Amino acid sequence: MSRVSVKRRILRIRDAAPTRRIDSLAAEEPLEIRLDGTPLTVTMRTPGDDFDLAAGFLVSEGAVGSADDIATIRYCAGATADGQNTYNVLDVRLAPGVQAPAPRNFYTTSSCGVCGKASLEAVRTVARWAAHDDPVELGRATVAALPGRLRAAQRVFDRTGGLHAAGLFTAEGEPLCVREDVGRHNAVDKLLGWALRNGRLPLRGTVLMVSGRASFELVQKAVMGGVPVLAAVSAPSSLAVELAAEEGLTLIGFLRGDSMNVYAGEQRLDLTSGAGYGSAGVPPPR
Repeated sequence: MSRVSVKRRILRIRDAAPTRRIDSLAAEEPLEIRLDGTPLTVTMRTPGDDFDLAAGFLVSEGAVGSADDIATIRYCAGATADGQNTYNVLDVRLAPGVQAPAPRNFYTTSSCGVCGKASLEAVRTVARWAAHDDPVELGRATVAALPGRLRAAQRVFDRTGGLHAAGLFTAEGEPLCVREDVGRHNAVDKLLGWALRNGRLPLRGTVLMVSGRASFELVQKAVMGGVPVLAAVSAPSSLAVELAAEEGLTLIGFLRGDSMNVYAGEQRLDLTSGAGYGSAGVPPPR
């Protein structure tokens, strides 16, 4: 299996003094996802949790909503002409009766998860679960602590400094799952795939915390997973705010220390207390 980081010899210059050293880099390799043997998408990702990534991608596309919708996921043997298995090609077999997503240009890069979308309307996938009716509330102090808790769980980032992170937390701020990837959308898909494969969809009563900005694609993925709250350390886009407001998602940006901007769904944030109030049925931390 490919490594999540690789070693390279570099020239480092500090205070005009050059030195040679070994540096750790975040690995980036293509992953081709096939659906019933037919190529569906290629994405640049950090190897690891590939089955979750494939499953989460299908959740984001509205193709699956439970683990029963997927029959098998496997690496394709003999993925190269000489018969070697690169562990960079996956084949997903859907369960009988599950409809495959409509064909389109699915090629994505590690920086853009919606490249190839024909139009904005093509991205507004019909969600299986509504965020509007999720009654979860969050204490201000609980939200403020999320970036630090996410950062503390970024093991590969400590070695490379080159990965995005996405984490699922309970309303009390306890971590459920954290994933890292060179692509922010991949990190979120890995979380959604983990939730699907562990029978945790919809992700009611949870918070999705991301290490970068809150783009339209990340809001869409949160909505598709039934997540009621998305928080980011950086800015949202105008379309992200628009979609969050339409779908009843609480969207928080510029979350740094005790400061934050609430762009949509402010009714879920308790400004008078630091304690969070969890929704009934939220599973215990993993």
